[in-house]
Amino acid sequence: MSVLSNPSEIAREALRQLALRRVAPTPDNYRKLYHEIAGTRVEDEGASEPFLRSLGLRLPRDSAERQRIGREFDHALAAGKLKAAEDTLGRYLDGLKIAEPPAWNELIANLLRAWEARQPGWTTARKRESLDRVLNAADPATLHARLQGLLRGWNQGGTEDVPETMGDETRRDEAVGTQPPPRPAMPAGTSTQILRLVGNEHAATLLKLLQATLEDVVPAFLGEHPELADEAAQIAREVGATDDTGRLDRIGTRLRQLAHRLEMTAADDAEIRSGLLELLRLLLRNIDDLVLDDKWLAGQIEMLREIVDTPPNPRSIDDAGRRLKDLIYKQSQLKHNLVETQRHLRQMLAGFVDQLARFSESTGAYHDRIGSCAQRIAEASDISAIGPLLNEVMEETRSMQDEAQRSRDELIAAREQARLAEERILKLQEELDDASRQMRHDQLTGALNRRGLEEMFEKEAARAQRRGAALSIALLDIDHFKKLNDTLGHHTGDAALVHLANVVRKHLRPQDVLARFGGEEFLILLPETETDDAYRAMVRLQRELTREFFMADQQKIVITFSAGVTPIAPGEVLESAMKRADAAMYQAKQAGRNRVMQAPLRQAAV
Repeated sequence: MSVLSNPSEIAREALRQLALRRVAPTPDNYRKLYHEIAGTRVEDEGASEPFLRSLGLRLPRDSAERQRIGREFDHALAAGKLKAAEDTLGRYLDGLKIAEPPAWNELIANLLRAWEARQPGWTTARKRESLDRVLNAADPATLHARLQGLLRGWNQGGTEDVPETMGDETRRDEAVGTQPPPRPAMPAGTSTQILRLVGNEHAATLLKLLQATLEDVVPAFLGEHPELADEAAQIAREVGATDDTGRLDRIGTRLRQLAHRLEMTAADDAEIRSGLLELLRLLLRNIDDLVLDDKWLAGQIEMLREIVDTPPNPRSIDDAGRRLKDLIYKQSQLKHNLVETQRHLRQMLAGFVDQLARFSESTGAYHDRIGSCAQRIAEASDISAIGPLLNEVMEETRSMQDEAQRSRDELIAAREQARLAEERILKLQEELDDASRQMRHDQLTGALNRRGLEEMFEKEAARAQRRGAALSIALLDIDHFKKLNDTLGHHTGDAALVHLANVVRKHLRPQDVLARFGGEEFLILLPETETDDAYRAMVRLQRELTREFFMADQQKIVITFSAGVTPIAPGEVLESAMKRADAAMYQAKQAGRNRVMQAPLRQAAV
């Protein structure tokens, strides 16, 4: 049979073949014969336009990619390109293929680790702000990718707050103000978002976690606000008793209201806490101005200032309280001895004044008696009467000499006692000053604390500037210290800090200064040391530390540290140099730990 090309001829031939072949004249048989005569295949015929249009209205367009494909589908239908519409529909269906679910457990674990870690340029407040923006703005379908981008931003220490992973089409729609074609409305409540994000099978687990959070976690922070704790407990009971998504959405509204009240309460508490700290600062400043001569009190004031100026924690407050109690007891004993010595000195001075008064009285009486004898001698008319008068004068003179000798001896003794009392007072004052200086040292390791470090830095920086000498610092942080604390306990962690401090003091020069800067952080001042020499000194110290094992419960533990080394520029403040050293130390941590990194001065402008 020859292939016909004219549709009319093909139609007539199809009817003729139906009659010749004695086939029932159904639409399907007619269509098969029509394609057979035309030389085409039945499956090549596209779907009807009404069918495609009705199907397109039912396609979900809940992501940027699906919106883009939906627009292509609509444009193809509007242009009458049914084949192109079918191809677009095929691409849409290919995108519905079941993909491997996102690894939420690994992502959340990485987020928690990055949240606790320190990254240059990322404070806790800035992390919270960027995370809130991602959670509030991201579509559930793209939330995993957005969180991954945020995690990369934290780890790389970048300056962009929130990584953008939206498609170009979505941004173009926002720029020109176009709206995607209408699609069936979907609930926007909290429960629907949970179901879309994690699926129905995990929703029950999340609800249990939410209930446990409201029952156990939230009330623990609301001891001073029982009304908020009761509200959280009531919401928790409603969460545990409902499986209705509509009711769960209403609970979500109450949760948001509770969150707002919690935020306001936290802000009020923070304001009260900051106000009390400011009052304490003013009180300390006033005490410092009033007791200029009492150096023994300066150390206590410095310790309280250090606690006020830095974020406190229970361990630091307990440690400060214990040290203050010990120091106050010691100072009370020294103060008592000092007061007793001063009282004894006052008694000696009073006795000395009394002795001078008695000596003055005896001298006046001697003068009167000698005058009387002189008058009687002048009036005597017989030489025999003068003899007894001379004997009386000699006796008075001898008595006066004895009195003067006694007064002299008493004055010498009083002067010696005054000298001894003065020495005792000076010694007690030195002991008080020494007790005050102890407040500038870390009680656990014996290294300088923050205040002591600042004083030594000022001295060494001034000396280096006068001499034109180099000055470097090294910031050390013990590797895996939190794991050591969690595994073996805080007592073992404290012993590890003492071990590190002892090894550092043992292998560094006498002029090098060790200070404990944070929980497991130490800072070393290296006078007359270039950065390369400081780098080699830290590497050598790492080797020595690995050779000297730390023993904990008959177990050998190798302690390592990561360090950042940087030079001090003339006139530079400590905080500026520490930022560079901290960034270098962070690079050492990222490079695998137990490493030393240098931070040249030129990085200060980066």
